[in-house]
Amino acid sequence: MDIKSSIEDTRRGFEESFASGEFYNRQTQDSQHLQKILSFISVKDGMKILDLGSGSGYLSFPIAQENPGCTVIGLDIVENALNANRTKAQSLGIKNLSFVSYDGMDFPFEPSSFDLVVTRYSLHHFPDINHSIKEVARVLKEGGKLFISDPCPNDCDKDRFVDDYMRLKKDGHIKFYTKDEWKSICKQYGLSLSKSFESSIRFPKKKDTAPGYEEVLKKHNKDVIASYNLTETETELHITEKVNNILFTYSSSCEP
Repeated sequence: MDIKSSIEDTRRGFEESFASGEFYNRQTQDSQHLQKILSFISVKDGMKILDLGSGSGYLSFPIAQENPGCTVIGLDIVENALNANRTKAQSLGIKNLSFVSYDGMDFPFEPSSFDLVVTRYSLHHFPDINHSIKEVARVLKEGGKLFISDPCPNDCDKDRFVDDYMRLKKDGHIKFYTKDEWKSICKQYGLSLSKSFESSIRFPKKKDTAPGYEEVLKKHNKDVIASYNLTETETELHITEKVNNILFTYSSSCEP
């Protein structure tokens, strides 16, 4: 599949997900994880912050509300979500928060525009991850930070059961990256690891969005599948995924 088609799959998939309301919230929301992220990223007054793949604004809104002296911009490809976020921000009277659409590839910002880029549960959908990380580095100021929160494969999952499983829903899932893979990708663009922590997510999936589920189970090692604590109800599937939470620092002198 080409990059444009992948981006369109992601756009359509998330339009459907956002429309599902409460089920999408069950898939993505975790108040303890959110609070740990807000503490971990150490926002300072006057920062300009980009929320990449902002979705429903799960990071954008609390960051903006807790830091009125900062400017926060959410960037996404799903116009329906962006419009809903704009309406919500206006109704809440949040003046330091805005939302911008883009083509899924090139960020519509000048170089060295941001002190911090944050992204949660979105980068596994990006079809050209190197281009996107290069864009992150381009828009970061010298010494700026990139925070990534994204699920990762279990250590035993060499054949990537989890990616085959996540691709069952046609929403543009590309792959989950290990911590070492993130370090390697980011290093190419002057981003070095500062600190990190691990968390987890118990991820529900509707069976009617997972055609081919039985074939994926047959393809992969049973012990690997068991490591994700896969369970099944009449209407849903549930797995537990590890999550990398990594803070990188940008330095132009570290670019190759």
